[in-house]
Amino acid sequence: MRKRVLGATLVAAGLAFQAMPASADKLDDVLSRLEAIEKNNAKLANENAALKARLNKVETSKPKSTVVIEPASTAPPVSPAVRAVIATRTPTPPQSLSAPEIDANGHGFLEHKKGNPLTFYTPGGEITGYGNIDVSIDDTTKALGGNVNNNPAFTGGSEPFPTGNFGWLPAISSNSSYLGVRGFQQLPNFPFNFVYQLEVGFDVSATPGLKQSNSNLSNQVNGSLFNRNTYVGFASPEFGAVKIGKTNTPYSNSTGGFNPFAGQIGDYRVIMGNTGGDNRVEFDTRLDHSIWYESPTIGGFQWNALFSPGQNRSVINDNIPAGGSDCTGGNDPTSGGDLPVTCSDGSFGNAASANISYTNGPLYLVAAAEWHQNVNRQSDVAAIYGLANNGVFSNASSCSQVASTAGAGLTPQQNANFLRLCNEDVADEWAWKVGALYTFSTKTTVGAIFESLHRNDPAELQFINERQRNGTWLFVTQELTPNDSMSFGWAHAFAANGDPGQHNSASLTTADGGAAFAANDNSADMLTANYKHKFGANLTWYTAVAATFNGPTAHYDLGAGGHGITTDCHSAFDATGGLAGNPHCWTGPILAGVSTGIQWRF
Repeated sequence: MRKRVLGATLVAAGLAFQAMPASADKLDDVLSRLEAIEKNNAKLANENAALKARLNKVETSKPKSTVVIEPASTAPPVSPAVRAVIATRTPTPPQSLSAPEIDANGHGFLEHKKGNPLTFYTPGGEITGYGNIDVSIDDTTKALGGNVNNNPAFTGGSEPFPTGNFGWLPAISSNSSYLGVRGFQQLPNFPFNFVYQLEVGFDVSATPGLKQSNSNLSNQVNGSLFNRNTYVGFASPEFGAVKIGKTNTPYSNSTGGFNPFAGQIGDYRVIMGNTGGDNRVEFDTRLDHSIWYESPTIGGFQWNALFSPGQNRSVINDNIPAGGSDCTGGNDPTSGGDLPVTCSDGSFGNAASANISYTNGPLYLVAAAEWHQNVNRQSDVAAIYGLANNGVFSNASSCSQVASTAGAGLTPQQNANFLRLCNEDVADEWAWKVGALYTFSTKTTVGAIFESLHRNDPAELQFINERQRNGTWLFVTQELTPNDSMSFGWAHAFAANGDPGQHNSASLTTADGGAAFAANDNSADMLTANYKHKFGANLTWYTAVAATFNGPTAHYDLGAGGHGITTDCHSAFDATGGLAGNPHCWTGPILAGVSTGIQWRF
C-alpha cells in the first residue's frame, strides 16, 4: 500500500513539475488579480472609516441603545505570501474620499476649525462669522456756554433765534453695529482662491427704515442685505487680491489704526476727510460698485488701489447713478432744502483711491490719495443768492429753471451772474494725507496725520470754496493694564478758501449786491478723550467725552463718520424734512457731549 501511495505522489509531483513552465506566464495575471483585490480592500477600508466617522457623529445625538452595524468586507482573504509579492511592486496612491461631506483634507462640511470659535470648514475652503455690536448712552449739547446767536439772523428774520432745544439732550445710540461672514474656496489647478464677504449693518436701539431727519434724507436702509462692505474676488498670498463690490476706500482704511475713537462722539472723522463740516465724510467713506487690488506685503510695504465708475448719464453728475439708491456721496435729491432739486450737493462721477504703507515692528508709515470727478455743488450758488430761502420751492431741476422761477427778485445782471456761477460750480475734488504711528515699549502709542483737501473751482468761485483746506490729527493711547487704556485726540481744521454763507453766517455781499457770503473764519478744533476697560477678549466698556469748537462761520459736528446719532448745527425749525423743511443751521457753536457704552466684537 505504501509503495502505491509513494508512486502516486511521485507521478503527481512529476506532472506538476512538467506543468510549471506552461503556467508560469499566468503568474502575473494571478498577481494582478490579487493586487486588484488588495486595492479594493483598501478602498473599502477607507469608505468604512469615513462611514464610521459620520455614523459616530449621528450617534452622539441618538439614544445609547442604538447599535451601528458596520458593513463587512466581501473580498476574499489574501495570503501573506501574495502580500509580500505585491509589496515589491510600485505602490498605488491612496484613493480619495468619495463622500461629498468630506473634502480632500478630511474635513466635514461646516466642521468647526480649532482655534477660532466662528470658523468652519467648507468643501475646499473655510467660512468665518464676525460682527460688532456697539450701544451707548449719550448726553450732548449744541450750545455749550449758550453761544447760539453770535452771528446775524437768517435773511428775512424767519428764525431770529434757534428753534427748539439747543441745550443738553440725552439719547441712546447704536454705533457702527454690523454682522458678516467671509470665506474662501480653493480652486483646482488655479493659483488663486475664490474669496467673498457679506456684511450688513443694523441698529440695536432704533427701528430699520429710510434715514431721515429735518435736515437730511436718504433712501438707504440700515439692516438691508447687504448694505456694508460686501464683495467677491480672487486672492493669493503671493500675488495679492482682486475684489469687486462695495467697500471703504483705501484712503479711508489706510489710517483706521489712528482712530481709537471710531464710532464714538469724538470720532476723528468729525474733521478728518470732512470737507464742509457736515454729517457726511466725503473722503472717509464707502463706495458702491467698485473694483480694487490689495497687494501682498513685500519688505514691509503694502499698497491698495480702487476705481469706482460713476455710472451717471449726466455729464454734471446731477442724476442718481445707475443701480444706486442715493446721490453719490449720500442723500437723495430733495435733501436739505437744496435747489436745484437734483444731485447738486456733492454728487460726483468716477472715483479713484490708493494708499501705500510701510510697517517695521512698532513703526507704521502711510500715504494715501483720493479723487472725485466733477463734483456737483450747484446748490451752494443757489444758496448764496438766497434762492433756497425765499419761500419759493419749484422743484426746479436745473440752474436755468431755478433762475426763471425763483429769481424774480434779482436784477438782470444778478440773474446772469447766478446762471454763470451755477453752471460753473461742477469741479473735481481730491485729497491726500500722510501719517506716522509708533508704539513704544511703555505701551504708549502715538500717531499723527496731515491732510490736504482740494476743490478745483474757477477763480471767481473761490470765495465760496469751503471744500479746500488743510487738517491735522494727533492722538496718544496709553495702555494702563492688559485690560485698561486711555486715549486723547485733537483734530484741527484750518480755515478754508471761502465760505458759501448759506447759513446765518451771511454778513457781506458781492460787488453786484446779489450774493451774500461770509467772512472766511471757518476753522475748528475737536478735542476728545476716552477710557476703555475690557471684560474679556470681546467685550469692552468705554466712556468718552468730546467737544467741537467752531469758528464763527464753521459748522462741524460731533459723531460724524460712525456714531449712530450725530449732534450738528441744525435747529428744530420746520421738522417736516426734505425740500419743504428748509432746515436752518446755526454756525459757530461749541458742541459738547459725554457718552458711555459697551462694545462686543467677535
